[in-house]
Amino acid sequence: MGEILSPILDFLNNILWSYVLIGGLIGLGIYFTIGSRFVQFRFIGEMVRVLTEKTDFRDGKKNISPFKSFCVGAATRIGTGNLAGVAVAITLGGPGAVFWMWIVALLGGATAFIESTLAQVYKIKDSDAFRGGPAYYIEKGLKKRWLGIVFAVLIAVTFGLIFNSVQSNTISLAFENSFGANRVIVGLVLTALTGLVIFGGVHRIANLSSVIVPIMAVLYLVLAAVVLIINIGELPAILSMIFSHAFGLEQAVGGGIGAAIMNGVKRGLFSNEAGMGSAPNAAATSTTSHPAKQGLIQSLGVFVDTIFVCTATAFIILLAPVFQTGNVSGIELLQNSLDSHIGVWSSFFISVAIFLFAFSSIIGSYYYGETNIEFIKESKNAKLAFRIATMVFVFIGSVASLGLVWKMADLFMALMTVINLIAIGLLGKVAFKVLKDYEIQRKAGKNPVFKPSELDIDNTEAWEEEESEKKSAVG
Repeated sequence: MGEILSPILDFLNNILWSYVLIGGLIGLGIYFTIGSRFVQFRFIGEMVRVLTEKTDFRDGKKNISPFKSFCVGAATRIGTGNLAGVAVAITLGGPGAVFWMWIVALLGGATAFIESTLAQVYKIKDSDAFRGGPAYYIEKGLKKRWLGIVFAVLIAVTFGLIFNSVQSNTISLAFENSFGANRVIVGLVLTALTGLVIFGGVHRIANLSSVIVPIMAVLYLVLAAVVLIINIGELPAILSMIFSHAFGLEQAVGGGIGAAIMNGVKRGLFSNEAGMGSAPNAAATSTTSHPAKQGLIQSLGVFVDTIFVCTATAFIILLAPVFQTGNVSGIELLQNSLDSHIGVWSSFFISVAIFLFAFSSIIGSYYYGETNIEFIKESKNAKLAFRIATMVFVFIGSVASLGLVWKMADLFMALMTVINLIAIGLLGKVAFKVLKDYEIQRKAGKNPVFKPSELDIDNTEAWEEEESEKKSAVG
């Protein structure tokens, strides 16, 4: 089956990724950067300040703080893409792929701001929480529910099923490499754990992510810092290698630049998700006084993900002699690279880190799928079927081949990214207007409060309800 699917997937991926790369991610990234007057760089200090804010509104309901919302987004961002994904990018695209991952992140900070701000503008109330995302701003902002449904189906399949098979695949390979674990048994354990959490709802997901993600990210960065300190003298040569392979004549003649760009962008997008339309689903859950706050927080998430975590992985791999042999790829390349730096015990640490990163990604990805299933139709049976399907794909990914799983992920990621880029390209001016409103209020020394009617923005269901509730309380 894999032999039949593989060439078909390669063909479709080449077509879709050419469009996504040239016309979408980089082009719109530049447009949003200029249109927002470099929001991803001007507001770095504000991003940190907003991240540490307490929940703005406390109305007796369960509220998800900006920090927890950030962690739900980070739970899917910081996962196998930062570890195995970077290793795959370097294996297929060479060291130059790292440079293009950086470019995607630097431009993607503006894209992440736009899509997450839009998610907040057009979010809806869902009993004791909020939900939203591209399907919602496509329906309410573009007034095209049919396209919102298409996107909802794609993201439910991409994240809840395909991406979760990637996560479980990486976990099972890591445990097989480090402990000789049987991948079937690993898959069964993962499936059971996934079931325990996803039947608990978004608040359990947020609570779990807010504990796991920060701790493991810090530990992993500390380990990477140790490797850099040990090899500090070689760092200039590694940076030179990255830039020379990104632009070098040798790579241009051999087609290496194309491979570096393609794989750097693919793996960069898989990792930081800027423009893909996934993180806005997490951004919409937060209770905040102004949509721009969540836009800033998710923009910060892109930098943390790629500039810090992905770069740490790239340096660990490129500083090790294992990379030069070309004998291993994926998570095994990272494990073996760390072994050569600081000993065999590090391989065990990576296996544990991969488990926690990837498992939190499975849970976050499931939530993205669930909220879009609810967009299509609120049905307990549909939600139950999706939960069961998620668990099935977690198990399938645990025993599937590495190459086929990643190719499937690339195809579905490209499809949903194309639709989201079209939507945010058309709605970008709404986000620019919201950002300007936020800046004016901040300069006036206020805690910005969003009033959509004053900005001539309609179909903002959650915000209109909030305003009417406040007026009723005053009356």
